[in-house]
Amino acid sequence: MNERRLAVNRLRERLPVDGAAIDRFLARHPSPVVEGERATFLFRGEADEVRVRHRVVGLPDPLPMRRLPDTDLWAATTTLPSGSRVEYQLETRRGDHYESFNDPLNPKVAHSPMGSSSVCAATGYEVPDWVHHDPEARQGEIVEDVLRSKALRREQPVKLYLPARYTAAQRYPLLVVHDGTDYLDYAAMKTVLDNLIHRLDVAPVVVAFVPPRDRLKEYPNHAPHARFIARELVPRLAERFSLVDDPQGRCLMGSSFGGIASLSTAVRYPGEFGSLLLQSASMVFTDIGSDHGGGPYFDPVVKFVNRYRARPTRPVDRIFMSCGTYEPLITPNRSMVPVFREAGMTVRYVEARDGHNWEDWRDRLRDGLSWIFPGPQKFVYE
Repeated sequence: MNERRLAVNRLRERLPVDGAAIDRFLARHPSPVVEGERATFLFRGEADEVRVRHRVVGLPDPLPMRRLPDTDLWAATTTLPSGSRVEYQLETRRGDHYESFNDPLNPKVAHSPMGSSSVCAATGYEVPDWVHHDPEARQGEIVEDVLRSKALRREQPVKLYLPARYTAAQRYPLLVVHDGTDYLDYAAMKTVLDNLIHRLDVAPVVVAFVPPRDRLKEYPNHAPHARFIARELVPRLAERFSLVDDPQGRCLMGSSFGGIASLSTAVRYPGEFGSLLLQSASMVFTDIGSDHGGGPYFDPVVKFVNRYRARPTRPVDRIFMSCGTYEPLITPNRSMVPVFREAGMTVRYVEARDGHNWEDWRDRLRDGLSWIFPGPQKFVYE
């Protein structure tokens, strides 16, 4: 779009304007103002400095906002390609005091374990309809359980999803989800499962949602965690439920560090699982030296990935991978695709114009789950 035709620039051409004119402008133009592939972030208030904070690789962070002369309206315009989705906050400086907060002019908010952020959706992005409650979809059941784990030396809570009309007369595939509680709370995964199974996109599946106690310790190639998953959790579930007795019916899933937990568990127990579903997996590595830039928590991750890249193995048959093009992990994820393929695994890899966040991972669930466990019209377990 021609810069002069942007709404905020048309307002600038009318300066000076009074407060009532600003009120009318904001009423007509919800913030951020998305016009073609340009997005204008707005803030109204007194401050010495206002900035847009985000985690979009390729854009300046922070993105400085400029005050329109003789007004209390601030604005910053940037490129936002079609289909993009960006989470952000605003930061103000008043003297030596800095404050970060969600955009008060934008009601769209995303939640995560770290808090909430405002959401800017570009032209072409829509929330998938299958993430919302469908009154016609039969509801699965969430069952809470606690396992006494010798490997972890503690009691481990697990939430189990049983699909609607679960019956012992049928065998079901098993999906084990790392950061399971977060997938339920921030990626609407129970609703997604109900809807996708109802629509025959995904086979009826039993899902174990497993929360960590200390994910930064237990997820990066941690032997006790892998032993718990492969030698305690899966056998326990096989005793309790009617599951497919074949690796092809078992999948490990996780995002970020949970992706590393899934991959490293499969590597430690090759052949126990048929597939992996990895979302923005933290597959950070170094080609020379040890300066990976991720901090000490990434040391065991880098050690594991470096070792795997040096001697790739084939722990599973298939891997679904997704990653946001706006996150720092896009390069290592892209780089691992040929490594996995050359090791003999079938890989489906998808990208989205999004970042490292739960709604991006939510939006990729249909792609991943329907590829790993296709609906009954496409695939039948014997």
